[in-house]
Amino acid sequence: MAVATQTLEELCINSIRFLAIDAVEKAKSGHPGLPMGAAPMAFVLWNSFLRFNPKNPKWFNRDRFVLSAGHGSMLQYALLYLTGYDSVTIEDIKQFRQWESKTPGHPENFMTAGVEVTTGPLGQGIANGVGLAMAEAHLAAKFNKPDAKIVDHYTYVILGDGCNMEGVSGEACSYAGHLGLGKLIALYDDNHISIDGSTDIAFTEDVSKRFEAYGWHVQHVAEGNTDLEGLAKAIEAAKGVTDKPSFIKVTTTIGYGSPNKANTAGVHGAALGGDEIKLTRDNLGWEYEPFVIPEDALKHWRKAVERGANLEEEWNKVFRDYKGKYSEEAAELERYLSGKLPDGWDKVLPTYTPEDKGLATRKHSETCLNKLGAVLPELIGGSADLTHSNLTELKDSKDFQKGQYQNRNVHFGVREHGMGAICNGIALDQSGLIPYGATFLIFTDYMRAAIRLSALSQAGVIWVMTHDSIGQGEDGPTHQPIETLASLRAIPNLTVIRPADGNETSGAYKVAIEKAKQNDPTLLAFTRQNVPNLAGTSIEGVAKGGYTVVDSEGTPDLILIGTGSELSLCVTAAEKLTAQGKKVRVVSLPSWELFEVQDADYKESVLPKAVTKRVSVEAAASFGWHKYIGTEGDTVSIDRFGASAPGAVALEKFGFTVDNVLAKSKALLG
Repeated sequence: MAVATQTLEELCINSIRFLAIDAVEKAKSGHPGLPMGAAPMAFVLWNSFLRFNPKNPKWFNRDRFVLSAGHGSMLQYALLYLTGYDSVTIEDIKQFRQWESKTPGHPENFMTAGVEVTTGPLGQGIANGVGLAMAEAHLAAKFNKPDAKIVDHYTYVILGDGCNMEGVSGEACSYAGHLGLGKLIALYDDNHISIDGSTDIAFTEDVSKRFEAYGWHVQHVAEGNTDLEGLAKAIEAAKGVTDKPSFIKVTTTIGYGSPNKANTAGVHGAALGGDEIKLTRDNLGWEYEPFVIPEDALKHWRKAVERGANLEEEWNKVFRDYKGKYSEEAAELERYLSGKLPDGWDKVLPTYTPEDKGLATRKHSETCLNKLGAVLPELIGGSADLTHSNLTELKDSKDFQKGQYQNRNVHFGVREHGMGAICNGIALDQSGLIPYGATFLIFTDYMRAAIRLSALSQAGVIWVMTHDSIGQGEDGPTHQPIETLASLRAIPNLTVIRPADGNETSGAYKVAIEKAKQNDPTLLAFTRQNVPNLAGTSIEGVAKGGYTVVDSEGTPDLILIGTGSELSLCVTAAEKLTAQGKKVRVVSLPSWELFEVQDADYKESVLPKAVTKRVSVEAAASFGWHKYIGTEGDTVSIDRFGASAPGAVALEKFGFTVDNVLAKSKALLG
């Protein structure tokens, strides 16, 4: 095919293909096959349907686009460059997968403006898309008026075979069907190839029937390589279905245009190579040098700049009228979008004295959530089928269900991983919502990928985890977290807080809300069993991560360090040791991460290096504690799986008693 015979549409589509081919070839690394096959559907979507403003990537009412098959990242970078985003230049394309590049190996929202969510781990993107669509549905139900639609945008996702194989996508898409999210449209790049070869070696189900069973509207574009009209009609039809999400199966050829590698695993995750690139250029009639885009194609693509500016200005006019009529609602939405918290919001957090009744910290958590929910209408979330165990229901709201999207209590069902990825999507919608997701602490193992991605992609989610130790009790070792806290503390940019009582629970929520507005996640670990309210605990202390709760006169002989339910053991042991003439300090260390960012002088004031005799007490693995107890310290911990027994019995049998803390302390003191 000679260049002269190519239509403008073909030039535009091949611009995507060859930017991907050339970038992967230069990097000698990447996945060219997906961009080559998915280029037609991407062109139709971005050219005719997607509402966005390249010069303002964060325009609120833009449509959200997610490339769930994130290994095909050059598809998205090509689209961003071609449509005129300042975040991706041709030089950035040439630096694909290089150090500090704006075009990393997988799309990362914190690196590249125009990328909504971080994708790569397959299935996460489509699940994030469910969260984005839920955020839109909630805000639309809350703020739209019969005469003013100020929240009115779609979430479009391109996903692949790998996304459909991963379980997280099934969890999230099942839930999306239940909710009837009519503004979620997924385009499935049905190319039948994964890394191991043809998908029929492991994946032969009828995906369309599965999505029909989920409650989605399903279509099939059989000739996704060339049928631009069919693609457009399918997307238009999907937009016309308002009571359920839409799934468009688009059958394509991976590596389309490559004479020898198309439709093979060889084009999935490796550069084509110089000889094959020449053959592909000849086959598709592409007579341009690497990274050169024909003027006609680039001019057409760049129409998106003016189109986007006009779309945003039209919306601005609608919003100005809205502000005139509905000033209170407009002010509230503007606060959401600014990331600001209302003045005095934290004053609702309760404080306690030792005379107040001891409760489980999960119960204190319930109190905090409801106090905060009353002053923070952007707080939205729920549990993975454990609402009445996690105690996460907002009493002044109803359930978020199909057609009732204004409500804030979300029932995720037994879908921990899906819940995690959905919460990330809600947070990354950039609409100011604060999502929380809850389950038992042990089941973070079912959603660790999503928790890790919340930390990586700077998603301000609050993870509410209860039943945080062997104190969970009779359910036994399958439900009793042992190594879980240590593994969560190992995740960068995740703040883990294990509060000891009511005051520390309030402090934990104060930190979590503030961090959510700073786009950082927090994980809170709460007890099932009751704990006393202790003298000396405070909201302010939690913010520093570690602080002195009980002190001695003069330099202490011994420091007892506790977290959560075990802090009270330290306090009681300290009282007994003090009565025996020992000088003992008790330090609460609810958050290692918060403590580590304090200055050296403060850390020295709490844990002076000169005091080497230290005992840590935490009903979890000892792993990591030697950082705080040193070579001369000891731990009261558990480095084996738990056992089925009443919680109090399990704690006693495994040594979480005052007597054992005393024994360890006396052994150190000699």
